[in-house]
Amino acid sequence: MTTLLPTPGLAPEDATTYAEWFACLADPTRVRLLHTVAIHPGEITVGALTEAVGVSQSTCSHHLRKLADVGFVRLRKEGTATLVSVNAACCTGLPHAADAVMGTIVTRPCCPVDLPSDVTVRALAEDDWADVRRVYGEGIATGNATFETETPSRRVLESKWLPDHRWVAVIDGEVAGWAALAPVSTRECYSGVAENSVYVGEGFRGRGVGKALLHRQVTAADEGGLWTLQTGIFPENRASIALHHSAGFRTVGVRERIAQHHGVWRDTVMLERRKSP
Repeated sequence: MTTLLPTPGLAPEDATTYAEWFACLADPTRVRLLHTVAIHPGEITVGALTEAVGVSQSTCSHHLRKLADVGFVRLRKEGTATLVSVNAACCTGLPHAADAVMGTIVTRPCCPVDLPSDVTVRALAEDDWADVRRVYGEGIATGNATFETETPSRRVLESKWLPDHRWVAVIDGEVAGWAALAPVSTRECYSGVAENSVYVGEGFRGRGVGKALLHRQVTAADEGGLWTLQTGIFPENRASIALHHSAGFRTVGVRERIAQHHGVWRDTVMLERRKSP
């Protein structure tokens, strides 16, 4: 299976491909078989699958052929046994197909366009820290912005964020939001990989502040030699996911029950963006 990115309006050939994928998964036995193969480390025999799912070998073989026809699984003969493995491409292809149909992604651009004219983005200055922490606190209050439950101190933020990648958005002289990058590792091989954060103040949401901040962030990252930006977003925060898709981020996958937030296990959607060629 190849990962197809949709064109605006969903091209007919993409719609046909996605329909074939979804039609293949319309049978619950087929879904259970694919799930069993996907979570099994390495290859699994048809015999083991029949026992795991509780179907006859002929039924199992029939459904596996259907799954193989659209590229969800790979079949390999070894002697008299048939070994089954998941096609790793479907792990990203299926989420992309669902996002495409729901209209949350388009062909990945360099960065957001149609920037608001009343938003100015500049480097974070010494006098901005109080406003940055205020906006951070307003994001925490939504319950869907971060695992943090208290606003970090300036000292913590300064030690974490890359000095040349701290930005604030200003409207009518007031800090309306901020964006920052933090290194993901101290290892040299990951020196060009950073995790992004974008926060918009409560009174400025829906005005393109996040778009303006992300535009500055990704263009500065490209110019600054960073080759990958990544982020984790709560799946409930669909506005942020859509914003990042508009800036060239792609959905890598979902990290299920990755951490607790106020005593509740939460998932995060993992997204990444490679430097524009």
